[in-house]
Amino acid sequence: MNTVDLAKRIRLHVLHMTSRGGSSHIASAFSIADLLAVLYGRILRCDPNKPRLASRDRFILSKGHAGAAVYAALAEVGFFPTSKLSEHYQDGSELSGHVSHKGIPGVELSTGSLGHGLSVGVGMAYGAKLERKTHRVFVVLSEGDCDEGSNWEAMLFAGHHKLDNLVAIVDYNKIQSLTSTSETLDLEPFAAKWESFGWAVREVDGHDHDAICETLEGLPFTPGKPSVLIAHTVKGKGVSFMENNVLWHYRTARGEEFDAALKELGGGQ
Repeated sequence: MNTVDLAKRIRLHVLHMTSRGGSSHIASAFSIADLLAVLYGRILRCDPNKPRLASRDRFILSKGHAGAAVYAALAEVGFFPTSKLSEHYQDGSELSGHVSHKGIPGVELSTGSLGHGLSVGVGMAYGAKLERKTHRVFVVLSEGDCDEGSNWEAMLFAGHHKLDNLVAIVDYNKIQSLTSTSETLDLEPFAAKWESFGWAVREVDGHDHDAICETLEGLPFTPGKPSVLIAHTVKGKGVSFMENNVLWHYRTARGEEFDAALKELGGGQ
């Protein structure tokens, strides 16, 4: 699967979905579009026709506010029709603003409150080890997740139990809700902290598909250790006036802004 094309389609869907429903977090969804494209296009062992297959890899979006991007990725690879995306954020829709598993094939866990996804993923990975299962567990985190103490407890547990079937991917776009990460709660030295908790760490440009794919094809990074990929990303990636602009954590693109974004993403003239 051409993951670059998939990422483009994810971003276009997200633009339409968030504008139609009046939801926010478009910049957060754009920053993970390339990561999701590589995961669903090349890395995850899953079958859209058998979404509950016991041997499937598990994927959790801990930064649940970017759920529109996951819905778009799932639809594009065949878990449900892309036409269903038009229901996003509508009254009574199963496609809620924060990602929900209810009625949505391919979604393992409803998320929204930051700091929960990795803890659940660690439990899944630990259970798989106990049962001698071979599937892997992937969790995409935000910087906001990493402000929560529950994640550091989960990281400590995963390292102690040598959960090398667990993969954390941090969408490290350096911006949180209202300002930069360094001003909100500085995470540096970030990689060293994960390493000190017993994790194998890799860092990558989170928009370089070849680099992401090559790195994730080498899982686990170190046998006997959980793996974390720190993906250096750009919030709002793909639309120039959204990139690195904290405004687009909550803003909805409509009117001229929608038209300009659509043009930049190659979806209109």
